Amino acid sequence: MPAKRKEVLINPRAIVHPGAELESDVRVGPFSVIGPGVKIGAGTVIESHVVLEGRTTIGRDNRIFPYASVGAVPQDLKYGGEDSKLVIGDNNTIRECVTINKGTEGGGGVTRLGSGILVMAYCHIAHDCHIKDGVIMANQATLAGHVVIENSAVLGGMTGVHQFCRIGSLAMVGAHSYVSMDVAPYTTVQGVRAKLSGLNVIGIKRNNISEEALAALKVAYRIIFKSSLPLEKAVKKTKKDVQAYPEIEYLLEFIGSSERGVTR
Repeated sequence: MPAKRKEVLINPRAIVHPGAELESDVRVGPFSVIGPGVKIGAGTVIESHVVLEGRTTIGRDNRIFPYASVGAVPQDLKYGGEDSKLVIGDNNTIRECVTINKGTEGGGGVTRLGSGILVMAYCHIAHDCHIKDGVIMANQATLAGHVVIENSAVLGGMTGVHQFCRIGSLAMVGAHSYVSMDVAPYTTVQGVRAKLSGLNVIGIKRNNISEEALAALKVAYRIIFKSSLPLEKAVKKTKKDVQAYPEIEYLLEFIGSSERGVTR
């Protein structure tokens, strides 16, 4: 016989609205408050003093630490009370005092976090941000509205990201940086006004990208970011001269679709 699943474990000093939906094995610590419309997947742990509100959906096996505020209304003067939402995937860790706001009508109505994400203490994720799988945000990293962070990117502590910026997969932003333009995938940036500082070679290797693709990325990096060619001509030369591995195609697509311009 399969083992019987545990029932929902809610500390008697927690406040859980009857309209909230908690699946099996969810644990809720003392003094946490869970509002109507919140849905929490199996195995998720809500520590003490957490506030979950709004139309917030949280997946399986997450852990949310004390004093986090998840799903509150946006800090956006244009927000008019619309029924927007926050969607969080599976296996995420949200540490102490993190704030995550739900979306706005002007940004598509949803703030979205993928799976396997680590959000360290005191981080802020504003309305309509989309954070994809495997992202790490170190302590006090702050995202303005409408920011997109793609798979396995890393933000150093006390980083600030301007609204509507996009940070590519496996990019790394150094601590204390201010990001006001898009950050190309596979690159590293740092500085009070973030500037390009190289390829994220260690991150590339740790994510099992082939040596051949890494070599191609190094050539593409030199053409696009180190030559004196205008960006459009550098992209054309890369398409012509560098073998089209998926990583190269993604890098070129990212640059070509950038609306804020790419950090160089």
